[in-house]
Amino acid sequence: MDAQAHILQMREVLSATGLTLPEVWVTYYGMGGAVSRFELEAHLAGLLVLQPEECDVLADAINDLLSGMATKSRIARCSDDRPAESPAQARRALGMAGAFLFTAEEQEDERLDAVTRTDLLDTVQEERFDRITREAKDYFGVSSVIVTLIDDRRQFLKSVIGPIQQNMPREISFCNATIRNAGPLIVRDALEDERFKNNPLVVGEPYIRFYAGYPLRGPGGWTIGTLCVIDQQPREYSMRDGRKLRTLAGQVEDEINGPRLLPDTENGTVPHPIRDGKSEQ
Repeated sequence: MDAQAHILQMREVLSATGLTLPEVWVTYYGMGGAVSRFELEAHLAGLLVLQPEECDVLADAINDLLSGMATKSRIARCSDDRPAESPAQARRALGMAGAFLFTAEEQEDERLDAVTRTDLLDTVQEERFDRITREAKDYFGVSSVIVTLIDDRRQFLKSVIGPIQQNMPREISFCNATIRNAGPLIVRDALEDERFKNNPLVVGEPYIRFYAGYPLRGPGGWTIGTLCVIDQQPREYSMRDGRKLRTLAGQVEDEINGPRLLPDTENGTVPHPIRDGKSEQ
């Protein structure tokens, strides 16, 4: 089945069953999907062709929703038309979307492999990341902003503003909790949060009270680190704040993974960073 026929099949099924794009995107994202709701909308409109791996995650998400409905309709996976692979290759090709097929130890091995494949560990700070942390600091008015990568033992800071220690042990890091979330981790007052009130980073330097972290997806959709904002004073966190942090995290992911692809009707697909302030709904 070619891409346009696949898109048409999805549109027909969504129309027939009443499934909405927000429902599909939430399920898709929860299964490890790496593109934004805006991009899914563009895909279903025939304006953007997803990579085969993302196409498979989208099909799985729709089929998961359909399984709870009185319909026999199912969406074909793009990989159904590909040459057969070994079971191990097939699992790995799914990336984060196939996490349920791995043991917890295997999932961590895949995640660590994705961290390594970024080629960013133990590299110097770069302006392309620093401009994002500066924008986050200006917007949120906090003391610290960091872009982290988390390997098997530590939190490496690819970009940092503020008094946050480099190579902090991951077991005490707030970001170690963030990478286990499908969405952001928000701690408005760490002293009032049972998970963190006795954390050495709360009762000692840098005396964290407010933390908002967004998980960053790398190769294969695996969560490799975080973008987070930190302060020594508790504070509220609004829906507008959430949209901003998510947009900035999308920009970091674009720097890590390369820009998204948008179709050019004359010359084919060309790189274009789709995640700006208008792309998140």
